[in-house]
Amino acid sequence: MATANYSHHFSHRNIPFGIASSQNHEKPQAVSRLGNTILFLHDLHVHGIFKESKNIPENVFNQPTLNSFAALPKGEHRYVREKIQEVFRHHGLEGFPSASKEDADVTTMHLPITIKDFTDFSCSLHHVINAGRIVVGHASPPPSFFKFPVGYQGRTSSIVVSGTDIERPYGHFRNPKCTDPQSEEAIMFGPSQKVDYEVELAAVIGEPLPMKKRLHADDADNHIFGFVILNDWSCECSSPKRLLMLRRRYQLTFVARDIQGFEMNPLGPFNGKSLGTSISPWIITPDALEPFRASIAPQQALGPTYLQQSKPSTYDILMTVEILANSDKTTVGVCPVQSLYWTPQQMIAHSVSSGSALRTGDILATGTVSGEHSLSGGCLLERTEGGTKPVMLSDGSKRGYLEDGDVVRITAMAGAANLGVGFGECIGRLTAARPF
Repeated sequence: MATANYSHHFSHRNIPFGIASSQNHEKPQAVSRLGNTILFLHDLHVHGIFKESKNIPENVFNQPTLNSFAALPKGEHRYVREKIQEVFRHHGLEGFPSASKEDADVTTMHLPITIKDFTDFSCSLHHVINAGRIVVGHASPPPSFFKFPVGYQGRTSSIVVSGTDIERPYGHFRNPKCTDPQSEEAIMFGPSQKVDYEVELAAVIGEPLPMKKRLHADDADNHIFGFVILNDWSCECSSPKRLLMLRRRYQLTFVARDIQGFEMNPLGPFNGKSLGTSISPWIITPDALEPFRASIAPQQALGPTYLQQSKPSTYDILMTVEILANSDKTTVGVCPVQSLYWTPQQMIAHSVSSGSALRTGDILATGTVSGEHSLSGGCLLERTEGGTKPVMLSDGSKRGYLEDGDVVRITAMAGAANLGVGFGECIGRLTAARPF
């Protein structure tokens, strides 16, 4: 799968963290990036670049995940980032040992962390309104949406690094040709008919929090190691007109996935949301994103005290999703993180409000990032009105939902392209379902 060169995402203003390997560095280990140059951090540590810190363990960078480094106090993350910036500012790339540098084109990126828990939230009011309108014919969000960020527990075993293929899943769903829900033919088992992407931003937990500890949203930043792009691939629902007809005829409740839609009542998503979840390989630190904080209205005023931020803010990040088909690419969504109703800090505070712990490597995702306009829909369910208004791709073909062979690429940029901080890409190809 061909990937683009995103060197402009990784200027000295960024300094992300990831895990990579190469022919010269066969063991996956901690890295950072400047332009198109990968810096192997263990080599920098051995050469004494981080010698001023007494709190960075000797082999913390010579490990196949970032968990040990992420668990260190935030001051150590900041020190490493600022030291790399200092060396680059004074000496450019020549200031780093030659053995520590590799071209991005000859390195392989790996899953950056060992993931402990995965929680997926629903933070976009626009997405909730659009999905409700399309799927069940009314746009009223559930009352709970305005009280707290709604979420569910995902499956960490399905999370893969960008570039990994995603297979169309098998599952149970309602037979689109059967109008009698009591018939034996009403439920099918087979490949999902409507696979979709979901554009999301996800927080990665660094410093852990023990069980039964309270956390205010204002203090949640202390536990965020960084952020990644997340594509929560999903199995979409049947025709919205058909769902509305069945709902009216049989007083049934449906949700927005075909496999997910059948299994969701009463316990929530399961196989319809576990076909694969892709994350970008670079973890972007809160320090890198700090210049792009944007104030927002205190929309959470109706929520409990622990969710009320003293200075409500989020990040000015624009996420772009493309479908690559037949060697052509088409932008199908431009999604502003700033449009989210609930912030990542509020997600984290709510996730532990019942006494649950935070562990290093936990991932908490925003749910689909959608804006108020059609092009800012973060999934095909919204962009195509449930498949009824397919989008036209650059090669002349149309998509209601994804077809086998389609590649989905999500990118994200905080600030202007030439002065901002980027995330690189989160990319994956949908492959055909293998015979069961």
